[in-house]
Amino acid sequence: MTILPEDRTDLKTIPAGFWSCVKGAPALRDQTKKSFEAALPDEILMQVEKPARYIGGELNSVRKDENRVLLRFAVCFPDVYEIGMSHLGIQILYDQFNSWEDVLCERVYSPWPDLHRILKEKSIPLFTLESQKPVKGFDFLGITLQYELSYTNVLQILDLSGIPFDAKERGPEDPIVIGGGPCAYNPEPLAEFFDLFYIGEGETRYRELFDLYIRAKQEGISREEFLFRASQLPGIYAPRFYAPTYNADGTLQSFLPTREGVPERIRKELVRDLSKAHYIEHPIVPFLQVTQDRVVLEIQRGCIRGCRFCQAGQLYRPVREKSLETLKEQAIRLMDASGQEEISLSSLSSSDYSKLPELTDFLLAECGKRKVNISLPSLRVDAFSLDIMEKVQDIKKSSLTFAPEAGSQRLRDVINKNLTKEDILRGVEEAFRGGWTKVKLYFMLGLPTETEEDIRGIAELCNEIAACYFDTVPKEERKSGRVQITASTSFFIPKPFTPFQWASMNTGEEFLHKAALTKESIRSVLNQKSIRYNWHEAYGSFIEGFLARGDRKAGKVLRYVYEHGGFFDAWSEYFQKELWEEAFRECQVEPAFFTTRKREEDELFPWDFIDCGVDRAFLLREWKRATQEGRTTPNCKEACQGCGAMQFRCGICPA
Repeated sequence: MTILPEDRTDLKTIPAGFWSCVKGAPALRDQTKKSFEAALPDEILMQVEKPARYIGGELNSVRKDENRVLLRFAVCFPDVYEIGMSHLGIQILYDQFNSWEDVLCERVYSPWPDLHRILKEKSIPLFTLESQKPVKGFDFLGITLQYELSYTNVLQILDLSGIPFDAKERGPEDPIVIGGGPCAYNPEPLAEFFDLFYIGEGETRYRELFDLYIRAKQEGISREEFLFRASQLPGIYAPRFYAPTYNADGTLQSFLPTREGVPERIRKELVRDLSKAHYIEHPIVPFLQVTQDRVVLEIQRGCIRGCRFCQAGQLYRPVREKSLETLKEQAIRLMDASGQEEISLSSLSSSDYSKLPELTDFLLAECGKRKVNISLPSLRVDAFSLDIMEKVQDIKKSSLTFAPEAGSQRLRDVINKNLTKEDILRGVEEAFRGGWTKVKLYFMLGLPTETEEDIRGIAELCNEIAACYFDTVPKEERKSGRVQITASTSFFIPKPFTPFQWASMNTGEEFLHKAALTKESIRSVLNQKSIRYNWHEAYGSFIEGFLARGDRKAGKVLRYVYEHGGFFDAWSEYFQKELWEEAFRECQVEPAFFTTRKREEDELFPWDFIDCGVDRAFLLREWKRATQEGRTTPNCKEACQGCGAMQFRCGICPA
């Protein structure tokens, strides 16, 4: 169905309360109509930071008559509006669901702590943006799980909505709570809080799930029976129908269905032909600046590179490209429908898209006509990429970004980065000749087999890049006098469905020691004045590692943290280390069991009942090749490694 013009928000249907937050808008306000009752009166909006987060009514948002639909779906990103509005997956599903005549889809994000406090004090239920109606009244609440430190915000959403935390305590008046996204590939830390999980890419199976729900309502069957029927759909996991058993040492002994007819394994869903899949027709244009304030053109899914630490590189196999003609059509439609000033290409590795030269030529011509900027992230820095960036960037060149991940060649081989020091120096030399003077470098600390020599290699590589600048750019052409190199280190976190899922993780103290060693090493090199060093919060990374490989015992720790005031853990100013330590003590859960403990090759993991499309045997082979042999593996275009993704018979695999 094509969305009717009256379903799309224009200036006439912006909530009236918004204009009390905008100076100089009385004339424009007179043109608006208050077509529904706002959840928050003006006096509350004026008490909170950025009230435009909560009023809805953005250009291209969808308002439907709920009397004309059979199912109401609230889609949630459990973080603040600016982050959630930047997420491509929700935008795709929002557009797809609202294209169906019998489905209404509305958005909800985590209220910032100032509004959170007001909602609790005044007993105002959490509401969706479009209709401003309580989330609890919807048929489904769909929550995307993009990063582990958002898990306490999941409980915030349930709490403010008046939905019981424990899924088994919910009744017919509560929505079906369903989770999806990359973190759903280990759903166990959140298992008690969700009715269902959708494993894989969302475009393929939701229509069947919705039809099943609509029939269930018409037949008057129970919530339990609906969940049982849903569990038999491909890609759908219903936690209540599975039970773990444990060995004496705390490891999993088994994880099996408790009801006949429920599948033992769940295979991920994926889109086989991206060119034919639903994509955004009308991107929502926010009232305030968001993290990714641009329209996004997804060019492919998956990655050929096979970095052993990268979960996305495994989960989204095989690589699937959109056709050039499809991308041309989508690019024009996105720009015309949104009026945005920038378009960005989305991919795990844009340089690997086979038609990138033709696509960039087209975008340069079309964006030039419209005066739209082009953003090209995830490019390898080579002569072609620099030539393109030269054409699309302003005269004042922004910084270039490299991700060597490790300071030494030995450790880059262990992680299968397939990037040599010569590649890096060749790239930065090209960049310096092209006029760039700022370079960002991303590394990880705590990688398997890491030594002090590998850590000191970070400083040595930064020093060589600075020296390359002085060797490449004549003194009279150095406008700023000195190159600016920013080295950032994150802390390695082993993730499910990667070759490093067997790895031990460093403690927070070990991470801080390694960051100090990195800083000391940088201060000792010749070109230290050209190098700035940043590192991530260590204990937050430790908690992320606990949740990434946790089982159902992690759920009670999460609940304790939230019930004692912890949420927005992904934000350093709100992360409470002492509260997490207290939760581990009170819940009698030892976090080291999930983080630093050595895992045996045959250990059953909490996520092993999920088939992500990549064989465990392949991952184990890669683990041994990394830690025992230090050897690299060719990428998918060079040679098939038999990872298991061939079962889908799509994308790069048949080739």
